[in-house]
Amino acid sequence: MDWLQILLLFGVGTLAGMINVMAGGGSALVLPVLIFLGLDAGTANGTNRVALLVQNFAAIWSFRRRNVSALRQSLKLGLWTLPGGILGVIVAVKISNDWFENILGVVLIFVVLSMVFSSKLNRGTLPPGTEEEPRWWIYPAMLGVGFYGGFIQVGVGFIIMAALFYFVTSDLVRVNFYKVSVVLLYTLPVLGVFILNGKVDWPVGLALAAGNSFGAWWSARLAVKKGDKLVRLVMILALIIMALKLLDVF
Repeated sequence: MDWLQILLLFGVGTLAGMINVMAGGGSALVLPVLIFLGLDAGTANGTNRVALLVQNFAAIWSFRRRNVSALRQSLKLGLWTLPGGILGVIVAVKISNDWFENILGVVLIFVVLSMVFSSKLNRGTLPPGTEEEPRWWIYPAMLGVGFYGGFIQVGVGFIIMAALFYFVTSDLVRVNFYKVSVVLLYTLPVLGVFILNGKVDWPVGLALAAGNSFGAWWSARLAVKKGDKLVRLVMILALIIMALKLLDVF
């Protein structure tokens, strides 16, 4: 791997890290680049998980430095996604990729509409550093999120944000903290499976991870500084672009 490839991976990783923390869907940018560099699809998928793991560590660290933290609750929520994810993978092997993309595109459109028009957008946000007790139905919802992640995978960050937005808090900065914590927990066993199957290119993964973590750190910093308005704008734009692409509008 030459310096040009390293710089490309760092740049793509930085952009993906910023998108993933602020909204979601950065992997849709990363995976084609990894395949373009010569990785097969399975190794590209596994290598990307290295970057996602490091990215979410960096995002959590950046959030905590700015007094946005809820690790205990994030761990509890994340554990509920694991059995759902296993069930989702079992179902996923029987569904074609075309069905995956069509279902995801429709779901993302509904997520955009609900986030734009929900009356919860006018509700006050939590003070920094505080942690609220979520309503009980967030836990079966997280089972569903895990199932969705195992079933469709692409865009799971959007679905996690939607679930947290409705069932935990409308403060999108805190939603982002919960999201990166849940994805971090979910990624650990997934990456382990890829490593055991020899589906990780470590030099590529570490170069990409450097960019992802840099982008994630700055994205978390920017989210806390600018607040809900910026997070909501970035998330809605990313959702619209991904939904239109998945539905073959462009």
